[in-house]
Amino acid sequence: MPPGSSPSRARAAGVRRIVYLGGLTPTGVPESELSPHLRSRAEVGHILLGSGVPTAVLRAAVIIGSGSASFEMLRYLTERLPLMITPSWVRTRIQPIAVRDVLRCLVGAATLPSDVSRTFDLGGPDVLTYRGMMRRYAAVAGLPRRVILPVPVLTPTLSSHWIGLVTPVPRSIARPLTESLRHEVVCAENDLVRYVPDPPAGRIGFDASVRLALKRLRDADVPTRWSSAAVPGAPSDPLPTDPDWAGGSLYTDRRERTVDAPPAALWRVIEGIGGENGWYSFPLAWAVRGWLDRLVGGVGLRRGRRDAARLRVGDSLDFWRVEVIEPGSLLRLRAEMRLPGLAWLELSVDRDDAGATVFRQRALFHPRGLSGQLYWWSVAPFHSVVFGGMARNIAKAAAREGDAGQNT
Repeated sequence: MPPGSSPSRARAAGVRRIVYLGGLTPTGVPESELSPHLRSRAEVGHILLGSGVPTAVLRAAVIIGSGSASFEMLRYLTERLPLMITPSWVRTRIQPIAVRDVLRCLVGAATLPSDVSRTFDLGGPDVLTYRGMMRRYAAVAGLPRRVILPVPVLTPTLSSHWIGLVTPVPRSIARPLTESLRHEVVCAENDLVRYVPDPPAGRIGFDASVRLALKRLRDADVPTRWSSAAVPGAPSDPLPTDPDWAGGSLYTDRRERTVDAPPAALWRVIEGIGGENGWYSFPLAWAVRGWLDRLVGGVGLRRGRRDAARLRVGDSLDFWRVEVIEPGSLLRLRAEMRLPGLAWLELSVDRDDAGATVFRQRALFHPRGLSGQLYWWSVAPFHSVVFGGMARNIAKAAAREGDAGQNT
């Protein structure tokens, strides 16, 4: 290793342990025959092991967890394609591992004895083909069984173009991942358990790790991209370190209007929305949506609202339910209509830098499977009429409310 390189400086600086997460390489395959992606990760491991600093190179295959590029590719392909013409690498055997187990092993590896400097294979309890992972993901996510037809003609380049077309995972990431999938990646040893014992229940299986990755939208125990620990399933802004395509699809329609009224007047309009007061845009469209919902067994618009002027958390509001209310500031509604996905509507009051009142409106939809994707894009052309009209008319109603307040 060249003098002055980073590992040499690490040794000179007194670093006592290096822990590196690399890629699991197939047993018996010369490194020269590995994909460039796996070969580069193996080379980094060799450099660190030769640094003179005790090093633990942990080698994992597919990591199952929201934000993992391999998992996001699996998620998007499975959710968006009920019928898939796939490359032959879907038959490759893989030993995936849950991100929780990876994190536990990384933390534990930092405390290894000083005389331990080597590679360790990391894998979960299941060995599956990529096709098997897609089918089991579909089962856990509640999707219909996927039909997967492998063909031998899709090269890594064609595969990456195909993945780029079907999913938001960039081709620059998809290509090295697909090139690596031609190799069987199954652990040859499980020696790390001697130093970092597994939990009493063992490592997390594939199905359970997928449930944990999808739990973000259903449970408050896992604070993640679209949910906070305080509000189950509530949408929030992405984490700064998340790539745009991580976490599955979340479609958003945002509207913003400056309102010629005090914030209190705007809030009175927001809190009075729905029921007999209506939704401030295209009444026929809302009525038709309610009729369609009732036609498929949903609640429709018949529930109305408990109180004409006040809302509280848990109140039903036509085919919505009040999920969050911050008086004078924020109303968040969760859809209870029959939908191929999850949906929210946020209405909020704010001020701009000049002190003017600002109305912000955000509709969010997390699609479930291909039907969810088709639903969003089928209704998207009407958003400018429905949601755009709602924002305009709420602003106008608030201005009238403000004028009425001044005249009394």
